[in-house]
Amino acid sequence: MTAKILVVDDEAKIVKLVRSYLEQAGFAVVEAADGQTALIQARREQPDLIVLDLGLPGLDGIEVTRTLRRERATPIIMLTARIEDTDKIVGLELGADDYITKPFNPRELVARVRSVLRRTGSAAPAPAVLRAGEMVLDTGGHQATLDGRILDLTPTEFELLAVLLQNPGRVFTRLELLDRVQGDAYEGYERTIDAHIKNLRAKLGDDPRRPRFIQTVFGIGYKLGGLGADL
Repeated sequence: MTAKILVVDDEAKIVKLVRSYLEQAGFAVVEAADGQTALIQARREQPDLIVLDLGLPGLDGIEVTRTLRRERATPIIMLTARIEDTDKIVGLELGADDYITKPFNPRELVARVRSVLRRTGSAAPAPAVLRAGEMVLDTGGHQATLDGRILDLTPTEFELLAVLLQNPGRVFTRLELLDRVQGDAYEGYERTIDAHIKNLRAKLGDDPRRPRFIQTVFGIGYKLGGLGADL
């Protein structure tokens, strides 16, 4: 089945360019030029992924991301012309899965779209249940629970947690985790893992100063805590 991509940008030239490359790659594309229309299209069209500009008029990309994350877990790739890392980190902390900075190579954007869809689509490994204490990940059903409570994780957060649970005690560098969850590691973006870890800890109720689950190994990266895990 053809994946449907919602492209949101107020610059018509960018939308036209992105649409052309995505359609050549075999995707179906729907468009929106502002934040309010993006929300309407996301609810109506149920896209498989959203390419979302941060600098939208009126309701900006940050607000659109915040609203969408209250409603659904559709993967989001942010487009940003802003230089400040703060904007990118805020978007990632709200639940965006990746970002790309303008001006960008449209082929790279297509590669990012494919990478995110690969890890959120049906090409997942055979179903397995991963456990760490009272935390359970059903990779087949793509559902995570903690103490019987369903965790509202984005696709990137789920994949990141699965990687850690599959490798209890192993220390991963940020670049290794980025490569595992996004398919292609971009060294300049490795610090984005910190934003995803921060989100995960908040959803797990994990105190970053004394974490039960995700431990920081200073100067290296992260590992699953001392609870143990098994398939």
